[in-house]
Amino acid sequence: MLAYIVRRLLLVIPTLFAIMVINFAVIQATPGGPVEQIIAELRGTAVGATAKIGGGAGDAGGGARGDQSRGTRGLEPRIIAQIRAQFGFDKPPLERFELMMRQYLTFDFGRSYTHDRPVVELIEEKLPVSISLGLWTTFLSYLISIPLGIRKAVKDGSRFDVATSAAIIVGYSIPSFLFAILLVVLFAGGSYWSLFPLRGLVSEDWAKLDLLHKVTDYLWHITLPIAALTIGSFATLTILTKNSFLEEIGKHYVVTARAKGLSERRVLYGHVFRNAMLLVIAGFPAAFVSILFTGALLVEVIFSLDGLGLLGYEAAINRDYPIMFSTLYVFTLVGLLLKLLSDLTYTLVDPRIDFGTRGT
Repeated sequence: MLAYIVRRLLLVIPTLFAIMVINFAVIQATPGGPVEQIIAELRGTAVGATAKIGGGAGDAGGGARGDQSRGTRGLEPRIIAQIRAQFGFDKPPLERFELMMRQYLTFDFGRSYTHDRPVVELIEEKLPVSISLGLWTTFLSYLISIPLGIRKAVKDGSRFDVATSAAIIVGYSIPSFLFAILLVVLFAGGSYWSLFPLRGLVSEDWAKLDLLHKVTDYLWHITLPIAALTIGSFATLTILTKNSFLEEIGKHYVVTARAKGLSERRVLYGHVFRNAMLLVIAGFPAAFVSILFTGALLVEVIFSLDGLGLLGYEAAINRDYPIMFSTLYVFTLVGLLLKLLSDLTYTLVDPRIDFGTRGT
């Protein structure tokens, strides 16, 4: 097992490097960039963060091409050179990529173009919001989905199964942000009750509260955002759990176990559970990373939660490459490590699995 863990950790390095190379190359073909945006602002032709001022696709990171771009006309070459040097676009693409990866090895992500602050500080500042949303949503999704999916498999075709399936379909069909708006209207002072706060992760005087009131205040603030994210995230997992259990229940070893006189509970949780749960566990890394970093953007906006989702979106819109690449680097690294953790969890669910005897 130790050898397998070491191999997987070593495999993280080339995988992470390949992902960064591909995304860096894609950026080269993307029009627009911080250089072009600054030039457009100087010329008074900027049209939002996504303004395209001519063909800048050939420059590293999608920056301007100097005086060959329509966006540079009317500006002195000296000014253009200063702007390019300010953002580091005066170096060849390979040199910039090498410098970026050397810095990322020590988690030095540089400074944000738009915020003019170290990217590490921005990530540390936004991380508590995203972790709160991601952990609680994932925890509640699994807490609800697994027991519900098992119950639906056992009661397959019953009124309970049909009723819960209808409720799941309705919940899944409503986007999280629409459900968030509904919660605001109903419970956050929109039109009916004002039971929950609408802004922030904690109250302004949170630091002055004692431990019990801190916990209560925190839970009070995250109730509506977590409810909005959870309502649509557990549907797929519930159906996956049900189908996994139905598939296992129909196999011969289950018939044999029942024939031996084992109780239904013993058959279900002693034999079926560990086999059926393997497929559910396999989807955990993707589900967690999706909720943690990408699934909460609109919910963050609606509830005024300044997290990584909003930070990443603004970085993409404003072509803030230090934030874009650093968040990609961190998210990919977290996803790869969670995948390893998922594999190790297999052995806890089913001790018969031994990754130590397998190759990577």
